[in-house]
Amino acid sequence: MKKVLIIKLGHSETLDSGGDSRGAPVVSLGDVLRTTVILNYFKDARVSWLADKKAMPLLENNPYIKRIFGYNKMVGERLKKESYDLVINLEKSPQICALAGAIHTDKRLGFGVNPLSKSRIALSRQSRRENKDCWQKVLARLVGREWKEEPYILGYKPNSRIKYDIGFNWTTSSKWSNKAWPRAYWDELEALFKGRYSVSWQKGLRGLHRYMDWINSCRLIVSADTLGLHLGLALKKKVVALFGPTPHREIHLYGLGSFLTPKTGLKCLPCLKPRCDKKRQCMERIFPQTVAEKIEEEIKYG
Repeated sequence: MKKVLIIKLGHSETLDSGGDSRGAPVVSLGDVLRTTVILNYFKDARVSWLADKKAMPLLENNPYIKRIFGYNKMVGERLKKESYDLVINLEKSPQICALAGAIHTDKRLGFGVNPLSKSRIALSRQSRRENKDCWQKVLARLVGREWKEEPYILGYKPNSRIKYDIGFNWTTSSKWSNKAWPRAYWDELEALFKGRYSVSWQKGLRGLHRYMDWINSCRLIVSADTLGLHLGLALKKKVVALFGPTPHREIHLYGLGSFLTPKTGLKCLPCLKPRCDKKRQCMERIFPQTVAEKIEEEIKYG
């Protein structure tokens, strides 16, 4: 059986041209989850995965992962003593690239090995803005396969049942505050549905397991470009996705919902900047009434 090691901690976003993290990394959990699409191409292999400990609940009980390693120096030293048929490194930091290069393997793919700075997996800001391929296509191409709409693979089985019509996945990570939709808009959107649909807010959820249970308890998820969006897709929920600073073309919705982008002629979009330097952010130009209409449409035809 072929032995494969996937290195995806979440310390750097694979398509983020900003490079590796400095200091304590903000783990990109959504980037780890969407990378699970690669498992579709190694179902007959013995796959090990190196991840940040914070991301491990997204990988646990996955039928196509035999071992999950939570990254630390001791684990790194252990991996150097092992041997693999293939090592795929999707982290950019010099430290992790050095580790990937020190592991004995017959073949390497990813950062620190291939000239990825010249490929479409490590795009410059301008070429990323022009890119028309979703992440799944990019990842499949990296391993020499053709993407045929293979899905994310989530091992966790939620303990919840559907309880709410609509879930407001309203928060964003500290790294990407520019993705956030104004809180006042969320309040207005809830008011538009008062008495017609049950609405639940993402709040007071401790740990990824409870977060996944909450996502599963909703029929439809409204979300910016965050982990909640990817979890909604993994759990096959209807989604209405709000995009501004990041390109929606990088996300494939698998026929589960719709994108909404700012109704504006701003030339800066998508800017790919974690924080906005404008007086009025682009996400303020996606209006509650427009989102409400899109939700109605998804519910009606869902």
